Amino acid sequence: MTDIDGRLSATPRTTLRRMKEKGHRDRTALFDVLRAAFVCHLGVIVDGGPMVVPTVYGFDDRHLYLHGSVASRSLTTDAEVCVTVTVVDGLVLARSVFEHGINYRSAMIYGRPRWVTDAEEKLHGLRLLTEHVAPGQWDHARRPNRRELAATTLLALPLAEASVKTRSGPPDDGDGPDAALGLWAGELPLVARWEQPATDPALPPTTPVPAHVAARAGTRADQA
Repeated sequence: MTDIDGRLSATPRTTLRRMKEKGHRDRTALFDVLRAAFVCHLGVIVDGGPMVVPTVYGFDDRHLYLHGSVASRSLTTDAEVCVTVTVVDGLVLARSVFEHGINYRSAMIYGRPRWVTDAEEKLHGLRLLTEHVAPGQWDHARRPNRRELAATTLLALPLAEASVKTRSGPPDDGDGPDAALGLWAGELPLVARWEQPATDPALPPTTPVPAHVAARAGTRADQA
């Protein structure tokens, strides 16, 4: 849950019990992770068993929005869920296999999602989702019609109970006994970038690439 000062409150589910130094309680840290990724994993219980579904998302100051088909079993639960978001920044290659790791930014969000039935909020959530994945696309493409909206489920998960955990920097064994081995150790950064747009071959060859799409070519995928 969140304090009035904008910090993430510690609950039994969000309190880190190992490597507490990697945790972040600032609410801004949660939004930093959400902005850097656009695919989350939705964990739910379906028919008595666990199901984890990768899906895109959008968000505002209060909610994480998830969408899918009205027939999707992962979106029909009224129980609590757990959503995770992870950005991998690189490998941490140490002197010993035991000390190997990953540099990452991650968030876990717990709560009971709410089915969005209000038409105005539904468009608001779908717009947030679209603009988070592809900024500028909501105003470029055709908006959902009534039939498409009826076929779409939108969930609003409160951003009230969440934890944030990150790791960055070199291996942790630089000052340990294995340093005497003389082996190379360090980081292998991972950076995802958008490539040049590939135009649909069904379009006339003279159709220009929209400016908001062309502008993303060559930019980092983890930066808005």
